[in-house]
Amino acid sequence: MKQKIFALSAVAVLVPALIASQSARAQTFTTLHSFDSTDGASPRTLVQATNGNLFGATEEGGTNGDGTVFEITTTGTLKTLHSFDGTDGVQPNRVVQDTNGDLYGTTTGGGTTNDGTVFQITTGGKLKTLQSFDSTDGSIPKGAPIQATNGKLYGITNSGGTNGDGTVFAITTNGTLATLYNFCSQTGCTDGETPLASLIQAADGNFYGTTSAGGTNGYGTVFQITTSGTLTTLHSFDGTDGAYPYFAPLVQATNGYLYGTTSAGGTNGGGTVFQITTSGTLTTLHSFDGSDGSAPVSGLIQATNGKLYGTTEQNGTNGGGTVFEITTGGKLTTLYNFCSQTNCTDGSAPIAGLLQDTNGKFYGTTSAGGTNGYGTVFRLSSGLGAFVETQMTSGAVGAPVKILGTNLTGTTSVTFDGTPATFAVVSKSEISTTVPAGATTGPVEVTIPSGPLTSNVSFVVTP
Repeated sequence: MKQKIFALSAVAVLVPALIASQSARAQTFTTLHSFDSTDGASPRTLVQATNGNLFGATEEGGTNGDGTVFEITTTGTLKTLHSFDGTDGVQPNRVVQDTNGDLYGTTTGGGTTNDGTVFQITTGGKLKTLQSFDSTDGSIPKGAPIQATNGKLYGITNSGGTNGDGTVFAITTNGTLATLYNFCSQTGCTDGETPLASLIQAADGNFYGTTSAGGTNGYGTVFQITTSGTLTTLHSFDGTDGAYPYFAPLVQATNGYLYGTTSAGGTNGGGTVFQITTSGTLTTLHSFDGSDGSAPVSGLIQATNGKLYGTTEQNGTNGGGTVFEITTGGKLTTLYNFCSQTNCTDGSAPIAGLLQDTNGKFYGTTSAGGTNGYGTVFRLSSGLGAFVETQMTSGAVGAPVKILGTNLTGTTSVTFDGTPATFAVVSKSEISTTVPAGATTGPVEVTIPSGPLTSNVSFVVTP
């Protein structure tokens, strides 16, 4: 098995400009949980599930030291759902929830041949291994597979495959795997190699992702791949515009552009935030210089105010990394500097992305620090209001849709871009509905006793 090890270099709606310092002071930071190794260590990115709670994985710790899957409430009550033991995987990554309500994820190692796995786990903790990689079909899967509009899951492996430099794969929810692409299929690996970040499916139906190395200059790439496996390299980083996009999945903003981060490179060598079109035109929005953080290894999210939010693993005022906000035009504001409390009890080294819960607040994790030094789960409030989120974000007329939210009991109406839909309130955090006849692409609105809640992204009505 060809295994690659990466080391990060140690280099490195709010009103802008006039009240930037006031916006930073307005943040309310709370540490919700400090891991102690028995319940996990080094947590990854969280996901909000239909029951209203957050789910995630820790790369290490747990009963056997091989990592865990956990559930945590928005107020900080944590429950370990599963401790990996090697046979079912080692070092799990983030998890995602699909439309059947189950969670899916990958483990970096373990399984039948120690090349990693794809697993399914219920919200009650029952785990099933869907795939054990054997190097020929990939090895060291990273990130989490995403569910596409066709119902299949799509993901990447960091190494293995025909050329030993990683793959893109599709897998059904019952475990049938197909390799769509083997990286390093072009001379000099100009198509990229060793992908580390999860894919996204954009509004055009294609998948977009990054490779952490390879490309024309060896600093990594941004690529597009179709559901049938046709890959196009959109951009090869050259160092000056960024280098080595690591665990950071891209995000498609409401303006149609894709946004991401590189862990190094840029003007100051500390990494970048970039914008790229689906045809490959890249713009560097920000180059980190250490004082505002460095090594942004995680991806970005777009919040309900239209701004992008992310973390840096290193530096900032106290050296423990940062949480930042950046406009789509490139104005960056540091919202929080980790290691702001004695002995970094607030956490340090956030290497996972943020989640905006439907209550409007941000949730995230740090890979180290906290009371016990094994990482934390935290909440950051910026004063943004509640909203609703749809699962999935596109579908044809008649397609079933789940709506996630907070305090949905007492809902009186659901509309798709103004068109009324029939619905059922499943719980205070979930509504079931279908895309109504005559619906057009636009926001979903849910009316509750306290007023209307609008979806964080427009729902795309497909033919």
